[in-house]
Amino acid sequence: MSNYNKLINNLETLKLLKIKNNIDKYIDLVNDHKKDLVDCLYELTEYEILNLEEKRKLHSIQFAGFPYIKTFEDFDFSFQPSINKQEILDFKNLRFIENKENILFVGSPGVGKTHLATAIGIENAKTYKSTYFMNCNDLIESLKKAYSQNRLNDKLRTLSKYKLLIIDEVGYLPIDVEGANLLFQLINRRYEKNSTIITTNKPFSKWGELFGDNTIANAILDRLIHHSHVININGRSYRMKDVLIETDKKD
Repeated sequence: MSNYNKLINNLETLKLLKIKNNIDKYIDLVNDHKKDLVDCLYELTEYEILNLEEKRKLHSIQFAGFPYIKTFEDFDFSFQPSINKQEILDFKNLRFIENKENILFVGSPGVGKTHLATAIGIENAKTYKSTYFMNCNDLIESLKKAYSQNRLNDKLRTLSKYKLLIIDEVGYLPIDVEGANLLFQLINRRYEKNSTIITTNKPFSKWGELFGDNTIANAILDRLIHHSHVININGRSYRMKDVLIETDKKD
């Protein structure tokens, strides 16, 4: 077996596939005196470093538990004119996380709250900062389970450490007093330490009914709204978008 073939096998064994896929091109460049060996080795290793960074970003995004991968570029701002596009795009710089601020998206089902929360979360995950996405009902059930197994403190400690925690669909299902108390404990632990994004279909004035206790609701809201950006989305459901477009065409 030639040394070339041994080299290819070694690159495969080491999983340096970017170098393997480009090695022939760079051998030709060296042989043709178009690049020196050091430049070629540098560029080949750059391929691997970039590939490694992309893998790390993908792993971070996958770990976060997003329901789907949607970005700012996928969002049709023209369909929701009530949204200040520049205000939303400013969240891409993640200053709100450095400032330990929260974001609360409020609006009817289907207006894009989860999409925007996910897009922000993906931007944070791409920086390798800890990010986690949970449906509110699933979150509360996990806290109840931890409580029943005498490991609530460990669960709260873990959830409170995420640089960004996204709690989706607050208000879609009623929350009993036990669940409300557990959620309060989590929000209280994260208060002024790390950022939280909330999506909800309930105006804040209805949170007392949602949690079955005005005192708990106000305590949660007090900690969420302090140092926060509240984004009210008043518009049509994206799920009706195609239907509305076809109707407009017929008219």
